[in-house]
Amino acid sequence: MHARRAEQLADLADLVTAVARAVKAQASADPAVLDLSVTEVTVLRYIDHHPDVSPSVVAAGTGLQRSNLSRALRDLEAKGLVRRTADPADNRQAVLHSTELAAANLQRLRAIWARLLDDALEASGEEHDIGAALRLLNALERGLYG
Repeated sequence: MHARRAEQLADLADLVTAVARAVKAQASADPAVLDLSVTEVTVLRYIDHHPDVSPSVVAAGTGLQRSNLSRALRDLEAKGLVRRTADPADNRQAVLHSTELAAANLQRLRAIWARLLDDALEASGEEHDIGAALRLLNALERGLYG
């Protein structure tokens, strides 16, 4: 890897981390939004993207240790964001679903995120290709998580 590319990629990771921190802080300030740990967000996002998934598939897909996943699932269930049901193919197994409360919480979060980022872009006074940024970040996510 060329030094210039390495420097730009490191800067990108640094900026993504800083933006994520600011976005989380703003979202956490809204009392209507349920506060979730990073692990809970990871698990809930995976379940949202893969409905009716088993806990073992979530563990494999997120790279979480089984004990950390179990704790996150217990906490998400206690908050009313995830429910378990018997797997129709094998009653001995469970499948996970996000709840309507999770969907409502995500909808509130997405509205906050959109407003926050729109305000930040407006304040910058610059025009940017948001679609290109999305394509870049999606490619990075696919490369990191397969």
